[in-house]
Amino acid sequence: MASYSRSEARAWAKEHLRGIANVVIPTYTSDLRGLNEAGIRHDIRKEIELGFSGALLVSEVAITLPEYEQFFQWSNDEAKGRLQLIHHASFNTLEENIEATKIAERHGADLALLSYPANFYAENAQQIYDYTKAFCDATDLAVMVFQVPHWGFERVHPSDIEAGLLRRLIDDCPNVAAIKAEGGMPSIMGWVEAHRLFSKEVVVTMPLEQYAIPFAQLVPLQFVGTSDTEYYGPMIPRIFKLVQEGDYDEATRLYWQLQPARKARAAANSYSAQAMFLNRMVWKFEGWLNGFNGGPLRQPTMKINEATMNNLRAGMEKSGLVPTDLPNRDFFIGRNPA
Repeated sequence: MASYSRSEARAWAKEHLRGIANVVIPTYTSDLRGLNEAGIRHDIRKEIELGFSGALLVSEVAITLPEYEQFFQWSNDEAKGRLQLIHHASFNTLEENIEATKIAERHGADLALLSYPANFYAENAQQIYDYTKAFCDATDLAVMVFQVPHWGFERVHPSDIEAGLLRRLIDDCPNVAAIKAEGGMPSIMGWVEAHRLFSKEVVVTMPLEQYAIPFAQLVPLQFVGTSDTEYYGPMIPRIFKLVQEGDYDEATRLYWQLQPARKARAAANSYSAQAMFLNRMVWKFEGWLNGFNGGPLRQPTMKINEATMNNLRAGMEKSGLVPTDLPNRDFFIGRNPA
C-alpha cells in the first residue's frame, strides 16, 4: 500500500516526486511463456545503480494481469524502497485498468500513470473526464494525468487534454497529483500552459530530457519522467542533479555532449507521431546498450532492424558514452537468459 492517504497524494508528490524516472520493460523467458525473474531483478538493480529515482513498470507489452502482479512483486522486492515504482495503467479497458491498479497498490506502487485504451474513442471533453474520474475514484494512489497526442484527443482539443478539463479533474479528483504534459507536441505550449496554470497545485513534469533540461534552467522543475532516458546511461540523472544545484554551465556542456546520441534516439523513434505508439523493442535495446537485461518480447511487438541498432550504438559513441561490446544478436537473448 502507498505510504500516504488519498487526501495526502498531492502533498506526497510535491515532497517525494523528484529526480528522473525512466522505464522498466518486463523480461520474458526464452520460450515467451512466462516472465524472467532474474532479468527483471537485474533491471531494477541497474535503475538504482544509474541514479534513477523511479521507474515505470511498462504494461503495454502483451502481459497478462497475473504476470503483471509477478512483475510488480519482484520489482518491489528487489527495490526495497530504493526506487519509486510507477504503475502503468495501460491495459485494454477501464475495468481491466482498475483491476491492474489494485494489483499495483498491493505490491508497492507509489504512483499511477494513466493511459487511455486504444479502443477508447472520446468525442468530447466530458467523456475524457468521465473515464479519468472513474479511474481516479477507484484508487487511492496518486495519479499522473498524461496529456499527449497518442490518445487521439486532438479531435476534442488541439492540446489533447484542454486546460479547462485539467482544471475540473484537479478540482474533482484529490488524488490527481501530477500532469505529464506533452499536449500538442511537438509544440511546447501544452507544457507551458500546464506549468503556468497548475504547477502550484500539482507536479507538472516534462518527461522529454531534451526539453526538460533547458526548462529546468528557467522555471522550477522537480521531476522528469517517464521516458527512455536509460539510453544515456547515468547521464540524465547526473545532468539533472547539476541543474538542481545551479551548475547550469556544466549541465549545458553535458547536454550538448549528448547531442549525437539524442539525434540517433530521435531518428529511431521518429515513427511514433504516425504510429501513436511506442516501440518498446527499441527502448529495451537502448537500455541493453547500457547494461540492462534486454531479451525477447512477445508478439505483437514493433521490431528493430540492424541499421537502427547500429545507429543507436554510434550515437552513444559519438557522445562519449560506452555501449556494450556484445553483438546485437545477444540483445534478443538477454543478459540473464531463462
